[in-house]
Amino acid sequence: MKYAALLSRMGKWSPFSKIHELIRELKVARVMTTPVVTISSDAAMADVKEQMRIHRISGMPVVDDGVLVGLISTADLILALEKGETGRPIRDYMTTQLILAQDQEPVLEALRRLETTGVGRLPVVDKQGKLVGILTRGDVVAGLLQALQQAYDEVEKAQGQPRRFFEALESDETSLLLRYYVKVGDFTHGGQASARLKQALLQIGASPQLARRVAIATYEAEINLIIHTTAGGQILAELRPDHITVVVQDTGPGIPDVNLARQPGYSTASQVAREMGFGAGMGLTNIERCADDMDIWSVVGVGTRLEMIFQVPEDKL
Repeated sequence: MKYAALLSRMGKWSPFSKIHELIRELKVARVMTTPVVTISSDAAMADVKEQMRIHRISGMPVVDDGVLVGLISTADLILALEKGETGRPIRDYMTTQLILAQDQEPVLEALRRLETTGVGRLPVVDKQGKLVGILTRGDVVAGLLQALQQAYDEVEKAQGQPRRFFEALESDETSLLLRYYVKVGDFTHGGQASARLKQALLQIGASPQLARRVAIATYEAEINLIIHTTAGGQILAELRPDHITVVVQDTGPGIPDVNLARQPGYSTASQVAREMGFGAGMGLTNIERCADDMDIWSVVGVGTRLEMIFQVPEDKL
């Protein structure tokens, strides 16, 4: 039996947030083309044609003595060819009004600059203004795809490596305990505890089917705490390698007739709760349908304890 679990990340990590964060923080330096093919402004336009053919590029920075002075592109070469001036120096055709990108700025910012200005490429410089790369739309697309692949691989790794979590712990008995508190009458946050438990289960590698069953049953019990208790209660979820136990307990008024309460449609919910769409009398019935085992203990004036057990098939977690 294997769980996927990283305790330090529970409740803080999800695949979608990880992918979004990676793309948002992706830097130009990671996707730019480097080393950069450059050419001197003294070179002839015919040399531009040859360099573009050799390197299969459509433009390049013009650098003199290590200083970026311009940019030459296919459009400039075509103009020189039309005029029959391929022997003229590059400085006569190059663009000197340069739009740059910083190597440590977000890729999405540089992409916006490419789109708003209409240029085909951005020379990339470091903090000292030294040319370190070139950025095109193709670089951005390839970089984003690579980032998505890496994010996906990290998600797989994060979900795969922790599957050995319980096996790696050397103990005679291993379990993980989650605790949630529920306030009486708090319909605004009704379902929050069960949703958090479901998210935790998914994050430690539970199958969607298992997480859904646990969440539905826990939700019904959570709503009962909100509707029927006098001081709320708590939900304890104990996760073990082979099963999950969810205990819901309170010190409320108790249930006079447990057998009657388990009958479909039976409810003692207030009119207010009914008007809000709760108290249909199907809570315990739904719990029994979802849980592999259910046990309920209640004493009037003392409180109620509900225990739900969900078996975890070895090939499902």
